[in-house]
Amino acid sequence: MNVSLSWLAEHLDLSDHSLQQIDDLLTFAGVEVEGIQRSGVPSDKIVVAQIKEAVQHPDADKLKVCQVDAGEPELRQIVCGAKNYQVGDKVPCCLPGADLGGFVIGEAKMRGVESKGMLAGAGEIGLVDQEDGLMILPADSVIGTPLVEIYPPETLIEVEVTPNRPDLLSHYGMARELGALIDRKPEELVKELPATTEAGEFITLDGEGRCPLYSAVRIRGVKVTDSPEWLQAKLTSIGLRPINNVVDITNYVLHELGHPLHAFDAAKVDGGIVVRTAADGEKFKTLDEQDLTLRGSDLLIADSSGTALALAGVMGGLDSGVTESTTDIILESAWFEPKGIRQSARNFNLSTDSSYRFERGADPQAVLKASALATKLIIEIAGGSAEAEVLVAGEAPSLTPPVILDRERLFQMMGDDITLEEAESILTRLGLRRIEAREWAIPSFRQDLQRHIDLMEEIARVHGLDKVTSRHVGAYVPSSASDAAYDFQLNLKRKLAALGFYETQTIKLISKDDSDSPIAQLQDALPLRPLMDGDLIEVSLPLSEEHSVMRPSLTPGLVASATRNARQGSKALRFFEIGRQFRNAGGGKAKDIESDSLALFLAGETAPMTWANKQPRATDLFDLKASIAQLLPKAQIQFKPRDRDGFILAGDVIADGSPIGAYAQLHPQRCRDMDLPKASYIAELDAAKLQKLATKAHKAQALPQFPSSTRDAAMEAPSTLENAKIEQAIAKHSEKLLVESFCFDVFADPSGEKLAADKKSIAYRFVYRSPDTTLEQKQVDEAHEKLLAHLKKALQIEYR
Repeated sequence: MNVSLSWLAEHLDLSDHSLQQIDDLLTFAGVEVEGIQRSGVPSDKIVVAQIKEAVQHPDADKLKVCQVDAGEPELRQIVCGAKNYQVGDKVPCCLPGADLGGFVIGEAKMRGVESKGMLAGAGEIGLVDQEDGLMILPADSVIGTPLVEIYPPETLIEVEVTPNRPDLLSHYGMARELGALIDRKPEELVKELPATTEAGEFITLDGEGRCPLYSAVRIRGVKVTDSPEWLQAKLTSIGLRPINNVVDITNYVLHELGHPLHAFDAAKVDGGIVVRTAADGEKFKTLDEQDLTLRGSDLLIADSSGTALALAGVMGGLDSGVTESTTDIILESAWFEPKGIRQSARNFNLSTDSSYRFERGADPQAVLKASALATKLIIEIAGGSAEAEVLVAGEAPSLTPPVILDRERLFQMMGDDITLEEAESILTRLGLRRIEAREWAIPSFRQDLQRHIDLMEEIARVHGLDKVTSRHVGAYVPSSASDAAYDFQLNLKRKLAALGFYETQTIKLISKDDSDSPIAQLQDALPLRPLMDGDLIEVSLPLSEEHSVMRPSLTPGLVASATRNARQGSKALRFFEIGRQFRNAGGGKAKDIESDSLALFLAGETAPMTWANKQPRATDLFDLKASIAQLLPKAQIQFKPRDRDGFILAGDVIADGSPIGAYAQLHPQRCRDMDLPKASYIAELDAAKLQKLATKAHKAQALPQFPSSTRDAAMEAPSTLENAKIEQAIAKHSEKLLVESFCFDVFADPSGEKLAADKKSIAYRFVYRSPDTTLEQKQVDEAHEKLLAHLKKALQIEYR
C-alpha cells in the first residue's frame, strides 16, 4: 500500500520526525517498509505556459512549431508532436535545464527547426497521465508559475501490511498506529454518527448471513463532474486515476478511513436493494467491462427486479455505475463476511482495493463513519441533499470479547524493563479500554487481539524490543558433519542455479504398482544402478497407493518434472534435485540405506533463440560433463562408458579416478512417450562423495619451466572403435614425457569414396614436456614413435 507523507501529516504532526525516523518507527513496530519514493514535478524549471500559435512543421507531417508564452518577455518557440491541444490551452513547459529524472531538457533543432524546450504530458513530469498527449492545465492557471507550486513533490512510503492488520490499510489507520508509537493521538475524523432508521422493505438481506450489516443513503440533485484539484491531487499522489467527483470521493474515503464504499446511479436501481447469492451461471458485467459467469457461492447486490448491481465487496456493475448524466445516487456502506469476498475475488482474479480490505476483515464499526464522511464530501463537492436518516438493515457482528492482561506473565517475559503503568499506557494508546483491573475491551478495528499473548506482543513492540534486556545467552555449539553437509549442498544449489539449472523438489513417497508412474519405468530411468528385487522400502500404513513406497532414486521424479515442463512448451530443460533416496539393506538387523544424491537432467536448447542465435545448439553429452566439471573445478572428470539396457549410452562418472555416480542418455522411444527432446541426458551423483572431493586439499603445481613440443597423428580405425579405448590405451603406455593428449578431428565417409565405409579417421595431438630440461627433437621423436607403436599394437589401427 502507498502511504502519502503529506496526507499522513494532515492527521498527525510528524514535523519533528525525519523520513528515516518514520521508516525506523514502522519497521521496528512490525510494519515492513518496502520502499520510499518521491513523486510529483521534479524541477522548478517546469512552468505553466500558454500556446499562442501552432503551425505545421515545414519538413515533418507529425510535428508542429508552437509559439508559447511561458511568462517571459518574448514568446518561446517549441516543436511539438502532440495532437490533443488547441491554441490558447495552458500546458506544462519544460525550460532548458529542467531535469526529468536524468534527462535534461536543452535547446535543439528538430528536422531543421529550432526548439527551445519541451511541452510535456503528465507522465513525463512525474504526474499521472489522464489523456494521450500534453497535459491540459486548468484555464485559470497563472502563466509562468512553476508547477511545483501547483503539484508539490510527494513522498510515498510503500508498506507491506500483514493480513492480520487490516486497520493499517488507510491513512488514518496508519496515523493512529504512528500516534501510538510516538504517544500522539490523531483527531477523530467523524465525531458524530448520522441518524439511522430501519430500512424496512428497501433493503433485503438474503445472503445467508454473509452480509450482516448494510446501510444506504439516497443523495438527490448531485452534479457529476471532474473532482476539485485538491481531491485529484490526493488520489494522484498514491497512484490512482481520478474518474469523477462522486467516484473519487468513495475512493478517497476508502484510503482515508479504510472502509470501502460504492455509489449506484439511483435511476438504474429498480425498487430497493437486495443482497443475495448468485444463481449458478448468472451473467454479470463489471465496471471494467469484464463478462463474468457467476457461481452460487458469489454474493451480489441486486435490485428488486433481480438485476445484479455489484459483485458484493469486489466491484460494481457497468450498468449501475455513476456517470455524468447521474443526478441521484444511492451510497452503499456495508460489512461483508471476509471468506466469501476472498473466494469471489480469487475465482475471477479480481483483486480490488475493496476486496483487499473486506477479505482481511474491515472494521464493522466504520460502516456508518465512512458513510457519513462520504455523504458530507459529496454534498460539499457535487452538491445535492441527502436524506435525513441512513437506512440500515441488520447489525454489526459481535466484537472480540475482552482479554485479560496477565501481569505475572508480562513481568516474567519483560522483567524490570517496563512498569505496569507504562504497559497500560501503551494499551490505551492502541485504542484498548480497561474494563476492570485486568480486563481490557478490544476496539473494533483490532480483531486480531484475542489472547493475553497478543496484548503482550503489542506492549513489547510499541515499547521497543531493543529496550528489553536479553536474559538468555546462547550456548556455543560446534559445527557438526550435518552442518557441513548442509552448507555444501546450499553452495551446490547456488552453483547449479548460476549454470542455468532450476531446482525441483519431488515427494519422497511414490507409487509401486501404477504402470504410468515413474516407479514402473525405473529400469529405463535409473542410471545409478538397476533396481533389484527387494530394494524397495514399502510404507506400512500408506496414505494412498500413490504414496506407498520410499523413492529409491531421484531420477524418476526429475524426469517427470522435466516432462511436465516440456509439455508446457519449455525449450531449454535444465533441472536438478538434491535429496534423500532409500534402499532396502537386505533384511536382518542391517539398517535401510539412506543417502543424499544429486540428480541432473539436461535436454533441449542450450540457449534461448534470439536474432543473433536463430538456431540454438542442442544439448549434448559434453554439456552434462561440463556441468559436473563446474561443480568440481579441482577434480579431473571422466565419463567411463558401460553397457546398460534401455539407454543409448550410459556409464560411470569418474572424478580423480574414483566413481562418484552414473550418467545416461534416455532412449529416444522413452523420450517420445514423455514428449521430451530425443537427446535427453541424466546423471545421479553421490552427494557425500561430491562433498569429499570438493573440500579436500589440493596441491598447486608450479608453472612449467621448460617449453613443450607437439606431435600430431591421424589414425585409421574401425568405425566401432570408442574414443574411451584410445584414451585408456594412451594412459596404459605411461610415457613420462607425455603431458597432454586430445582428439581434434574425426572424419568418416559413409559413401566409401574417400575412406572405407567401415573406417574412420581420428586425429590426435600429443604434447611432450620434461620438468627438468628443454627437450631435444630426437627425444621427442623417440617418445612419440614408442607411443604410436604401442597404440597400433593395442588398438589394431593404421596411421595415415
